[in-house]
Amino acid sequence: MSAQPIAENLFTSDMSALVGARNKETGHIFFPLPLTPNDNIEPIALASRGTVWTYTVQRFPPKTPYAGPADPETFKPYVVAYVSLPEQTMVESRLTGIEPEDVKIGMEVELTAIPLDPDAPPSEQVLIHAFKPVQGE
Repeated sequence: MSAQPIAENLFTSDMSALVGARNKETGHIFFPLPLTPNDNIEPIALASRGTVWTYTVQRFPPKTPYAGPADPETFKPYVVAYVSLPEQTMVESRLTGIEPEDVKIGMEVELTAIPLDPDAPPSEQVLIHAFKPVQGE
């Protein structure tokens, strides 16, 4: 079995975009999808590129229900950012492919999928959304 997204309707079927929602009355776009079907929304594919609006560095293992590597001795800090998707919404996401000290507000990033726990066996692997720096930026 290959790795699967951590949640249904997180990505489009080809995993090229996140699935957001547009309120049919107001046009407001948000992510993630609401939990109830009574929210008068329609699913939409979100932009796959955006810019870092702000960020922080997670320097210690989060508490439960965190499902990633949690051993304090081997935990690797990671960046959590709000990514602004042009004319749509902001998405909270990990940044990957960059060291925390190299992240800059306003840098261009693009969507990717990464394993929640890179050390998990392939049969137990789940994918989460992340953004990585756009090459050449």
